[in-house]
Amino acid sequence: MTTVAAYAAPAPKAPLERTTIERRQVGEYDVLIDIKFAGICHSDIHQAREGWGEGIFPMVPGHEIAGVVSEVGPGVTKFAVGDRVGVGCMVDSCRECENCKAGREQYCVKGNVPTYNGIGKDGEPTYGGYSQKVVVDENFVVRIPDGLSLDVAAPLLCAGITLYSPLKRFGAGPGKKVAIVGLGGLGHMGVKIAHALGAEVTVLSQSLRKREDGLKLGADHYYATSDPKTFEELAGTFDLIVSTVSAPLDFNAYLSLLKTEGTLANVGAPEEPIALNLFSVIGGGKSLAGSMIGGIAETQEMLDFCAEHGLGAEIELIRGDQINEAYERVVASDVRYRFVIDTATI
Repeated sequence: MTTVAAYAAPAPKAPLERTTIERRQVGEYDVLIDIKFAGICHSDIHQAREGWGEGIFPMVPGHEIAGVVSEVGPGVTKFAVGDRVGVGCMVDSCRECENCKAGREQYCVKGNVPTYNGIGKDGEPTYGGYSQKVVVDENFVVRIPDGLSLDVAAPLLCAGITLYSPLKRFGAGPGKKVAIVGLGGLGHMGVKIAHALGAEVTVLSQSLRKREDGLKLGADHYYATSDPKTFEELAGTFDLIVSTVSAPLDFNAYLSLLKTEGTLANVGAPEEPIALNLFSVIGGGKSLAGSMIGGIAETQEMLDFCAEHGLGAEIELIRGDQINEAYERVVASDVRYRFVIDTATI
């Protein structure tokens, strides 16, 4: 076992505190990673505050991990000491079910093992990236291409793949009109990726406050959803809408913006149920879909795509002792666009 410094929530809704945790010995197929940067995702806050249900405490959040390999087990073939690597939202799965075999480990029938707030196959709780080191099976580690610096690559391990997967799955590309709902940590990557895929991109945000940013990131159009005229003007416009917000929306209104047989894909996860009039989907043969991160192979594909197109996250680098303040700012939508912890400060 190795003892490492970390920041943990000792109890639900409690401020995170500096502490130490134990990492397992490097096993045959394990990789020891010196974590350099860890992104702060809104889902870290939902889980540390038990917004999505009961958590396991103490909790060390963090599933946007970028670092360097410092040791490998004797059976490891995919990585070597010194490699630049990342770890996303899961660190294991059953590997045997239909979904795992198809490269969709995120939908493992038996449930994947989350990077934190989960129980590993050894029966021990998993601890995430707000720490200095992590040990992960090589099959759940991805390579960060040389074209991406580690600090801006870290958020791609959740925010990047969470948007890349539905954009690819639902055909974002040349000739397609795509809307991204919300310009935050997820949404800003959605704009960059959809633009790089060749789609005509519109941002739908509560206000026009971030309009200039949105256009710089690659959006062609920017509308305020607080203006009722937006929904009149854009009715029947989009092939695909990806909603990144974790607040309950008027889904009937957003579905009205789709073309016939268009899709509204949700990656934001509100803590409460939504109301839906089914005629909103029946009337135009529309689809209301969900998407959760991506499989390991697709995550690697996304990183390679982002490196090829020069896409990193827009970040604000913080110290470990600023995590609690950063949480409050994320909740207040006061970040452009992702906080990243310099783990040397933990």
